[in-house]
Formats: sequence, structure tokens, C-alpha cells
Amino acid sequence: MSQMIPEITLNDGLKLPAIGLGTYTLRGSEGVQSIVSAIHSGYRLIDSAYNYENEGTVGQAVRRSALPREELIIASKLPGRYHEYDKAVKAIQESLYRAQLDYYDLYLIHWPNPLQDHYVEAWQALIDAKKWGLIRSIGVSNFLPEHLERLERETGVIPCVNQIELHPFFNQAEQRTWNEEHGIVTESWSPLARGNEVFNDEAVRQIAARHGKSASQIILRWHYQLGAIPIPKSASAARQQENLLIFDFALDEAEMNLISGMSRPDGRLKNQDPKVYEEF
Repeated sequence: MSQMIPEITLNDGLKLPAIGLGTYTLRGSEGVQSIVSAIHSGYRLIDSAYNYENEGTVGQAVRRSALPREELIIASKLPGRYHEYDKAVKAIQESLYRAQLDYYDLYLIHWPNPLQDHYVEAWQALIDAKKWGLIRSIGVSNFLPEHLERLERETGVIPCVNQIELHPFFNQAEQRTWNEEHGIVTESWSPLARGNEVFNDEAVRQIAARHGKSASQIILRWHYQLGAIPIPKSASAARQQENLLIFDFALDEAEMNLISGMSRPDGRLKNQDPKVYEEF
């Protein structure tokens, strides 16, 4: 099934699958089983984070999957409490030790934490870790244009990925456009809005019926056609497989606009505004 998943090329040449597996809350033996199941279903992009406390779970799943390491794209993220340069370097190393991996394919700064104002230091640590071979590609998560501009201005390196909250209730049109104009690929966290409200929307249900697809497949296809890489989390093998089956149909312009029109000014799920939100 992995052969059916399109790839998106980053500005540094690394290719990412057009959909990935989120692993938030997937831990321990059950988490390993869920991630192995996903890999066997065809997922090749596995998204983790230092603060998910499951990098070891992800690493164990990689080994148990028996798939060659080079066929997988494993991602993790740097937490806010380690943004100072020396701390960031050690945290990246610790991420690798936890997962028992030699390198990460993609490593992101989880949040900018602008009030602390160390994110440029953190970015320099990621740049250096890439030079040292610890990371193949580097990016950020939840960064606004003002943060991204500063990274490029002060280091000369712009991220290849910006993973942001993106779902029908918060379509991030301006941020997506900015990312695209600057050669940054958008990834979507909470792509299904973490709930049934979007699935029960009558318009979404009608679109799903028209295409013979589930509501979640419709929303994930919407992400793909926006040019974003969704990272849905699921522990269910059946749901994991269902979420991959989004590349054999297309939404028309009216359907895309209808879903995008569900966006709300206050659509963030937990009011986590990167201008002020601090994650440690």
C-alpha cells in the first residue's frame, strides 16, 4: 500500500509521504503494536516528539517492523525547555538514545516559545545537528511568519517543514499560503479536529456519501488537496488502513470550498496561539 502514497519533496530534497501517522499518547507495548500495525498497513512517516514520552516506543516499533530503516521517515520534536543551544544539542542526542536510532529523518522545534526567546538558538542547534549527521531534515512546528522570517534572517536557513494546527474548523489559509510562497511544506496536526463534530457535519456526510468514502477520508483528502501532509493518530488497525485510502478519488472545487468554509476565527482546539503559548 505504501507504493500508492504520493510523495512531497522538501526544499532540501528529502521526500515525505503525503500522509503520516501521529503517535501522541501511543506508548508502551500497546503503542508499539499500534505503530507496527501502521507500518505494516503502509505508513512510512511516523511522527513523534520528546514531550510525547514515546520516542522509545517508536524506536521499538521500527525494529519490530522488520522494515529496513532507510524506508521509514521518523520524526521527533524539541521541547521548549531545551531551546538554549547546549541544552538543545543534548536533547537531540537524548531523543536518539531514547529511540535507539542513529539519526532522525526529520526533527522539528515543537513551539517557538517567543516569550522565552531562545528559538533561534534552538534552530542553530538543529542546523548543526544536521551537519553532524544526527538529522536528515530540519523544520519547525507552530511557527508564525514573524518567527520564520527571523530564523532565515539570523541563520540563513529556512525550515523545510512547518507542522501547524490545521483542520476544517481552523483552515490556516494565510499561514499555508506563506509557507508555500517560501518553499516550506505544511504538515497538519489534529487534522480531524480530535472529535466527531466534523464527522457529523451534514455537508461532510453528504460529500462522503457522494464519493462512497468515510467522513475522515473526506477530511484527509481535503488536507492533501490543500497541499498539506496530514498526521492523523489512530491506534486502530482498521482506522489506520481507512485513513490511507484517500488517493483514489478527488474533491471538486465546490466541495473543497465548502469544507474550507467551516473555518472559524476562534477555531483553535485549545486556544494555543503561537504568539503567546509557551510549551515546555
